[in-house]
This record gives sequence, structure tokens and C-alpha cells, in this order.
Amino acid sequence: MLNEHIIIARKIQITIDSSDKEERSKHYQQLFAWQDLVYRGSNLVLTHQYIQENIKELIYLQDDVRVRLADASQDELGIFNTSRINTTYRVLSNYFKGNIPSDILSNLNMALTKTFNTDRAAYWKGEKSLRNFKKDMPIPFSAKQIKIHTKENSKDFAISLFKIPFRTYLGKDRSDKRALLQRVIMGKIKVCASSIKLIKGKIFLLLTLEIPRKTYNLNKKVVAEASLSAAFPIAVTVENKPFIIGSKEEFVYRRKAIQAARQRIQLATDFNKGGKGKKKKVKSMERYNEKERNYIDSRLHLYSRRLIDICVKTKAGTLLLANPVSEKESAEEPSFLLRSWNYYGFIEKIKYKAKMVGIVVIVE
Repeated sequence: MLNEHIIIARKIQITIDSSDKEERSKHYQQLFAWQDLVYRGSNLVLTHQYIQENIKELIYLQDDVRVRLADASQDELGIFNTSRINTTYRVLSNYFKGNIPSDILSNLNMALTKTFNTDRAAYWKGEKSLRNFKKDMPIPFSAKQIKIHTKENSKDFAISLFKIPFRTYLGKDRSDKRALLQRVIMGKIKVCASSIKLIKGKIFLLLTLEIPRKTYNLNKKVVAEASLSAAFPIAVTVENKPFIIGSKEEFVYRRKAIQAARQRIQLATDFNKGGKGKKKKVKSMERYNEKERNYIDSRLHLYSRRLIDICVKTKAGTLLLANPVSEKESAEEPSFLLRSWNYYGFIEKIKYKAKMVGIVVIVE
């Protein structure tokens, strides 16, 4: 039976709501300091988790050292003086207590423990290396720390987080962010543990919400088969009825245009004035790299949304993702369309949207 609620996330740009320049600067410095501590603490926690997990695998230790990773008060073979999840929280508290709210440390510890447990089998098999977090990683917090309310004489919303005043910057908001925030204020949607992220001086709220699942009259026996095609981005068949999503010209032409512009910039970098380092010389190229990534991501979002809409319209409760392109088709010129796909990212977007409406996804 499907859960009656689903968890969704929205990225909302926010700014510090203060006209005092010194106060804004103070809050910005505080956020950057917290972000640095979260980054350092994350790598520290995963290191401790990895060491704990592999103590039993250190065969060169004495036999009596091979004991259980448990609280000694609960298990006579345990080697900890507290629960295992609390060991890494105590490490964080010992290093950073007083410099960062304990709520952030607690949520960070729980998130990292969950992340480690997800990857632990791959670590044990040697198939994956220990994660290394970046300096711009999000700052997590619990739902009780955030307060959202309407802002007088404004279409934006006021947000209070750790006694720092923020306001949203929604712009034209062609998505559902404003409607979701209004439902949060009315108490129709529950806010879950979320985070904030600082990107190039901008602040983004990564808001996690629990919303009621929409019910659709789907039949799991009706199968929609979707595949990549050399002629079209996505070809869909539902009970012998063909559907086409997007076009080759739409997807390939824009990406080729971006790549051509980047290539012209690349050829011109030899004539750029030096003295400021490589990063300065290739800055314009990085801008086009980002444009291309954003374009592909937006197309994948659009195509996956249209695919799920077709499934709902045809009442298909099962979605089969296949790639039946023949070797002959792959050898032809249109195969550039296939090479342009971020196939893994596309599948993840489809699974996310399919889960929201209750469609079962099968990947061949």
C-alpha cells in the first residue's frame, strides 16, 4: 500500500531581510562560518564512522579486541560508552560546541550516519571510496527552527531561521513555490528537516516538505514502454499507441550552438591577457559549460514530466525504460542525440516523478 504522503524538495532563493549593512554583513559572516564548520565536521564524522566499521577487519589486532560496536551498558562485548550514533555527535560537539547551534550538529550527524549506512556495503567490498565533502555543502537544520509567514505589502515571504531574518526572492515564480509556501502557512503542508546553501554569495533554502499524495486511477497491468531513439529524444508506446516526446532538432540544435560558442571562446583564450592565472583566462568558457549543463537538465526535467503525464493520461501503472536502439542506428549520424544524454540523471528524474503518482518503474 502506498504511503498517503510524499516528500518533495524545493530550492528557494532567500536574502537577509535587513536594511542595516553592518547587520547583513554580520549574518553573512555567521553563515559562512557555519558552512565551514559543517564541511569540516562532515569529513570528520565519516572518518570516524569508517574507522569504527573496520575495527573488526583489522586482523593484525589481538583477538580480544574484536568486539561489538555497541554501548557497553547494553552489550557486554560493546566497546562504546554510549550508543553508536551518539559517538560521532559527541565528536562534533567536542570540536564545535559553542561555535554552531547544536540543532545543526544533530541533524548533520543523523544525515551523515544515514549516508554512511547507505554506502557501507560498497565500502566493505572495496567498490567505493569514502566520500569527500565540498566546502559549499548545505547547512542542515530541523523543522522546528524555521518560521515562515507572509510579508506585509509584498508578494514574498518572511522567514526566521536561528534568529536571522530572511525574505524569499521568488521573482516571476513559474513553478509552485509560492503556492506551497502559502499552504505551509495555512498548516496544510508539513515542513521537514531542511537546509540552506551558500552559492557564490547567494543564499538558497533547500526546503523539504511532506505533502499529500495525489491519487490517480492507474492500472499496473497497462505498461508504457519508453526508450531513447536516434530520431527523437523519447519514444513511448502504450498498448500499441505511439507517443513522441521532443524532437531531435529541438534538443541537438541548441546544445550544438552552445558548444560552438564555447569552442570559439576556447580558441580565443590564447590571446587573453595573462597575469591573473588560468582561472581568469577560462572564466568565460566555464560560463558556457554551465549553460550547457543547465540546458540539458531543463530538457530532462521537461521530457520526464511529459513522460509521466502520458502515463497518467493513458492510465499506465507500469513504466518500462528500455533502450532498443540497434547497432546500425547507433552508427549513423543522428546517434549524436544519444551521446548527448545524461541517461542516469534522466532515469533518476523519471523515478522521482513516477513515485509521486504511484507508477512502478522498471529499468532494463
